[in-house]
Amino acid sequence: MTDPQPPENHPFAEFFRESPPSDSRRAARREQHTARSGRSGGPRRRGPVRVIVTVVVALVLVGGLATAATAVIPPLLPGIEKVFGSKDTGADYSGTGTGEKVDFVINDGDVGEIIGDNLESQGIVKSSAAFYNLLLTQPNLVFQPGTYTLSKEMSAQSALTALEDPANHVTVQVVIPEGTLAADVLTTLSTDTGVPLTDLQAEAANFTQFGIDASAPNIEGYLFPATYTFEPNTSAKALLQTMVDRTFQSLDTAGVPAADRERILTLASVVQKEARLTPDFYKVARVFTNRIADDMPLQSDATVAYGTGEKRVDTTDAERNDESNPYNTYARTGLPAGPISNPGDTAIDAAMHPADGTWLYFVTINLDTGETVFSTSYDDHLKAVDQYQAWSAANPGAGG
Repeated sequence: MTDPQPPENHPFAEFFRESPPSDSRRAARREQHTARSGRSGGPRRRGPVRVIVTVVVALVLVGGLATAATAVIPPLLPGIEKVFGSKDTGADYSGTGTGEKVDFVINDGDVGEIIGDNLESQGIVKSSAAFYNLLLTQPNLVFQPGTYTLSKEMSAQSALTALEDPANHVTVQVVIPEGTLAADVLTTLSTDTGVPLTDLQAEAANFTQFGIDASAPNIEGYLFPATYTFEPNTSAKALLQTMVDRTFQSLDTAGVPAADRERILTLASVVQKEARLTPDFYKVARVFTNRIADDMPLQSDATVAYGTGEKRVDTTDAERNDESNPYNTYARTGLPAGPISNPGDTAIDAAMHPADGTWLYFVTINLDTGETVFSTSYDDHLKAVDQYQAWSAANPGAGG
């Protein structure tokens, strides 16, 4: 037997006619108020408010329905509490906290209610309700995902203020200079982020997972030198992927086709090691491309040293004559087997767009200023070498 429906003019007619929102409407409401990076972090709307208020008002205004009020209100109380908050909606601490620091994480997609619940569970605010009620007054508030330094026992307002302050957003900064070797990049990442070096080395060994072609000998050259800001607890894989993606960005900006990435990075890595002044990067790149075109060896000590595993500039006669070293550009013509460092934007751009010129030689004649002489003939190159030797004799121990 179905329940009888009230007549159209009955005070509760609207309540009985109200149908629950469809699944699509519920989803739309939740999506509209979900806090994500760059989106509103405010609370969700509570759909049933209008219906329950209509019922309560009707019971108050219709004096002849006292009996009905006694019968109807008790079953509605749980719903009313759910809509308007828990019994202890005002529970709150005062002040900015005890000073005991807490790392608090806002995940991408956390809504205001979830943030409030997490604040309460970590002892930061006294009640989720106090924090949530505060959010009701700021529906356009935006929360940024990340880790924040807060304090135990903060008032809801103090906690909200702290979450809005970028100074409380915990990040890890890592600085990688141009020309840093991959092995040293991994060490710096481990030291600065706390990620185990063995984890970074294992991920780097599987370099094709980052989009690097399998023809590359290793990850060298693809860990872009820059200043990075990472969230705490970023995984080893995510750290390396960020750096590789930045390398691809630089290659794309320089107009490097995907098929030429390895070649350009290899040339750029040598230029990065050999050039000092920005304009000279493009001239050094031209010297090397001219030598490759003439089937001349590049004769770069930096490549030889990389192949020996030594971190130094000078090489011995035996090392320069070692044909087994795939990075020996004295004994082999063409580019070395792969990049010998991680080049920056200027070196990559220079490798892709060398200066116009017929130079085949260059020598830095002043190690302090980086002044470099570029020559087309060997005789002119020898004169430049004499200039360097004269400077070196006058400045013993100078130039590092």
